[in-house]
Amino acid sequence: LCAKDKGSLESVLDNEKNRVRKAKGIARTADPPLSEIFQSSYDKCKALLDSNTPVQTGEFTSGEVEIIKDWGLITTKPQVYVVNLSKKNFIRKGSKWLGKIQDWVKAHGDGQIIPMSCEFEQEVFDLKEYPDEQKAFMDECTQTARDLGLKGPQFVCKTVVPRLIRSGRAALCLQSFYTAGPKEVRAWTIQKGCLAPQAAGVIHSDFERGFIKAEVANFDDFKALSGGAGSMAKVKEAGKYKQQG
Repeated sequence: LCAKDKGSLESVLDNEKNRVRKAKGIARTADPPLSEIFQSSYDKCKALLDSNTPVQTGEFTSGEVEIIKDWGLITTKPQVYVVNLSKKNFIRKGSKWLGKIQDWVKAHGDGQIIPMSCEFEQEVFDLKEYPDEQKAFMDECTQTARDLGLKGPQFVCKTVVPRLIRSGRAALCLQSFYTAGPKEVRAWTIQKGCLAPQAAGVIHSDFERGFIKAEVANFDDFKALSGGAGSMAKVKEAGKYKQQG
């Protein structure tokens, strides 16, 4: 990833030089003067990438961040490291390489590490049409761990896919809200911190432009009061329904 970003960074430098040459009417062969903030941003990123360190680990001013975020560098993104283990090592949750991988990750910007086994996941996936057999397979793997003296919730064998999804969404600061009607319930993905008008705009741009208020109810209240019906009537009667905006 750092090698890829080094190439991208060189393109950023070339594009900025060409932009300045055009704006100032400087010959193509001349080396144009770059702004102080661009140069400092470039130098910091280059130093990090030359040392094989993700850009996200660097210290930047707010002005530098505003410039760098438009450069499309991969290592500015949050990172989740997925480590593929053999089925045997996944069951016993151990490998001689995990410690070394953790040390490397800490030395290169840190990040979440998720051990998994493609071999194990493939066997679970192949049994998706047979839930009883799928459960029996995972129980058998858990028993194998117990036979090795490995007990506790961390040694219960189950698919890691839901954890991968949650970790990826958390790293990207994503969350969902739901719309529900008689025919379907649908999830919509938004950035954390997104305001209600922008969330409405994810459904349709007209909703954002014409947004006035949102009708809000706590899901726990809805679940407890609706009695399984697709209606807000009981929630409203209990005074748990409100408008915000």
